[in-house]
Amino acid sequence: MNRRDFLQTTLAAAMLPRGIAWATADRKIEKIGMQLYTVRDLMKRDFEGTLARVAAIGYQEVEFAGYFDHPPQTIRAALDRNGLAGISAHMEYASLGAPWPKVLEAAQVIGQSYIVCPWIEEEQRKEPDGWKRAAEAFNRAGEASLKAGIQFGYHNHDFEFHPEKSLGGKLPYDVLLAETDPHLVKMQMDLCWITEGGQDPLAYFDRYPGRFPMVHVKDMTKAHKMTEVGSGAIDWKRIFAQSEKAGIRHYFVEHDQPKDPFESLRISHDYLKKLRF
Repeated sequence: MNRRDFLQTTLAAAMLPRGIAWATADRKIEKIGMQLYTVRDLMKRDFEGTLARVAAIGYQEVEFAGYFDHPPQTIRAALDRNGLAGISAHMEYASLGAPWPKVLEAAQVIGQSYIVCPWIEEEQRKEPDGWKRAAEAFNRAGEASLKAGIQFGYHNHDFEFHPEKSLGGKLPYDVLLAETDPHLVKMQMDLCWITEGGQDPLAYFDRYPGRFPMVHVKDMTKAHKMTEVGSGAIDWKRIFAQSEKAGIRHYFVEHDQPKDPFESLRISHDYLKKLRF
């Protein structure tokens, strides 16, 4: 390539829309995280030993799905010894009320930046005002969380993408996004469950840019069977190429029912470590 061609190519690249330039870059996930729900049974038997094996695979960040009666100081010490960052934790909907101040105190000790509600009970979802009440509870929890220096979020399954009669045929996920303050309530998008719900993550990234600082990374085969990341039907390059628009900062690998949890985590980690988008 001569000097003139080089300059023309450079100028053309500089004039590309930001999204295209970003998509063509050799990007990768800098810190791969995992949801400890994947190893929940092992955590019950050997809390720190399980964390050590997770770290040995190469994971750098973890999200808790229960503390198994360990005090926050003990959890923080175990994380520090194993070079792990406890970025987030899932807390049940019932904790958003009176227990919330203690939940926040524990999160501060552990060093968490996020607390996520992972589920709304089916009974409440069927009530006429169930989703509205959930949005109100999320806003209150989010306001208290921000005062404590922690971001509140909500994690989806697939039921949020089924039209609800009580919502006039709207999708519950759309209602939550519209009814919650975007500064108080972020979304932790489970990329497997939204796909199972028949929706495209990129459509939500376009409509609500920056609203998705965390994602759950788990794969599903065409036969609707959960599998290791990279061995299913989800196009990870297509999704992660839009990470900047979505606002994604943390990627948590998860498998709900792996045959061999650590082998499953290793396969997913190795795939993501090599992935470029």
